[in-house]
Amino acid sequence: MKFLIVSGNPKKEGLCADITAIIENGARDGGAEVEVLTVGGLARCHVCGDGWGICRDENKCAFGGDGFDEAQKKMEEADAICLVTPVYWWEVEESLKGFIDRLRRCEFSFLSPDGALAGKQTLLVTSAGGSGNGLLTALEQLDRFCQHVGLTVFDRFGFNRWNHGYKKPAVYAAARAIAEGQVNGATVV
Repeated sequence: MKFLIVSGNPKKEGLCADITAIIENGARDGGAEVEVLTVGGLARCHVCGDGWGICRDENKCAFGGDGFDEAQKKMEEADAICLVTPVYWWEVEESLKGFIDRLRRCEFSFLSPDGALAGKQTLLVTSAGGSGNGLLTALEQLDRFCQHVGLTVFDRFGFNRWNHGYKKPAVYAAARAIAEGQVNGATVV
């Protein structure tokens, strides 16, 4: 199984980096081949043409030369995906938000079973420092993206400075469960 962690975290240290490493370990311990894709260097959508350009009809971006095409392909080739982001200004970190906005235009299926991302198990993770505010808003943004492209949300985790101690084992277990083949909606006995 290919498990892709898509990160908007611009930092190499801190809470979000720690959580990403835990997710990576959980998926790897579950038998998955794991890759972390950091999307910080990708441009935002240019909203070309009449607002859609070729993205809706051809499922690709007209401005894909910045690494977006490769990132989109990695998403399509992954068997399971984790979207992980720090929370900035009560929202998904800007580079990840730009990436998912751009990808949404290319992969839009709105629950269609035919989309390239449709049905893939997805783990949603946000981490907020400081006040801890914005966790739910950022998770909702990621959830809406998943609905638009047909990803199946396996679980959602919001981390802050006072809950991370007891939530880290749970996110490890969730990543491992996905890697071992557990699916959303299946009862575990």
